[in-house]
Amino acid sequence: MSLEERWIRQLDELRRQGRYRQWTLPRGIDFCSNDYLGYGARRWGNVANLSRSGLASRLLRGHHEIWDEVETRLAEWHNAEAALMMSSGFMANLGLLSTVIEPSDWVASDECNHASLIDGIRLSKAETFVYRHNDDIQLFEAIQAEEARFEPGRSLFVVTESYFSMEADSGCPLVRAERPTILKHHVIIDEAHATGCFGNRGSGMADAHLQRNKPPILATVHTGGKALGVPGAYICCSKLFREYLVNRCRHLLFTTALPPMVGQWWLEALERVQKDDAGRARLHENAELFRRELRKDGVEALGRHYIVPIVLGDDALTLRAAQLLQEQGFDIRAIRPPTVPEGTARLRVSIHADHDHASLHAAAAAIGRVVRGLNQPKARMPCLT
Repeated sequence: MSLEERWIRQLDELRRQGRYRQWTLPRGIDFCSNDYLGYGARRWGNVANLSRSGLASRLLRGHHEIWDEVETRLAEWHNAEAALMMSSGFMANLGLLSTVIEPSDWVASDECNHASLIDGIRLSKAETFVYRHNDDIQLFEAIQAEEARFEPGRSLFVVTESYFSMEADSGCPLVRAERPTILKHHVIIDEAHATGCFGNRGSGMADAHLQRNKPPILATVHTGGKALGVPGAYICCSKLFREYLVNRCRHLLFTTALPPMVGQWWLEALERVQKDDAGRARLHENAELFRRELRKDGVEALGRHYIVPIVLGDDALTLRAAQLLQEQGFDIRAIRPPTVPEGTARLRVSIHADHDHASLHAAAAAIGRVVRGLNQPKARMPCLT
């Protein structure tokens, strides 16, 4: 039984039981939402006469036609069959993974995956193989071993990020797409830190490197709260998968919907980001300039692009480095365990499209002075789950 057949069977069973769910627009006097004091239904400001409260879950009275428009636009942007809005990226990953992966399945997870991916896999209770960060050879061998003991009804999943926020590199199913054994299984990619910044009209790193349907990507997850600057997140997938999530995903069914006013923000953000090729170009130019200046100052940074991790190793020294930089006017923070592995505390610099060159030169020079002053040997250790 394929994964799609599994979904169809379960959806058919829900229909038979009279438990199949789908959106219904609000109508009549509200006796079902959670708007107990009547505040949420008020119209505020000049935002197209839209409520600033979600009122209830989308399956009660929280659905609004603006979300149909947003999801249609998102699917078109990513060349996907469908999109599904969620309240946050963390909830999207928890809900997606704990719903689609069943205890009888097998999951390969990059050791540097975000906590939301790790927790979503744990909730699924599936057998999990954690492979070394971006080690496509180890992943390839593990998949081959699982294929050798294939069991009917059992699905194999690969879960990774497209652009890792603490390592600043790309997930191996993207950079090693010549290994079809990896990608012929159910690949789920978290695009949180890539959406808006890569690909055709900013649609993301997966769209830039892979055709969504050749080989198939089961789902990509995108957040609004990073490059797009709006609350919420969404999942791109097939129409059947979206239908399955609407009926089975507890993190959607039992969560208050995003307010319709936020939907208007999404439409505005999408129009802006899809046209902003110049902003994306400035972002990558700024990142290259900053990394080049760091190298001139003898500072080594991990990865590529606009997230710039500088591993110092010791927690206290990394905190001191961040404090010194903040005192000079640069808001750079220390990232310490358990967010990163023991012995790999780091400064994490985030480059923006609107940074001017003078600020980038000054920040790189300040980091060089601070790191040389600390004289702390840099570490490089694998991520831990």
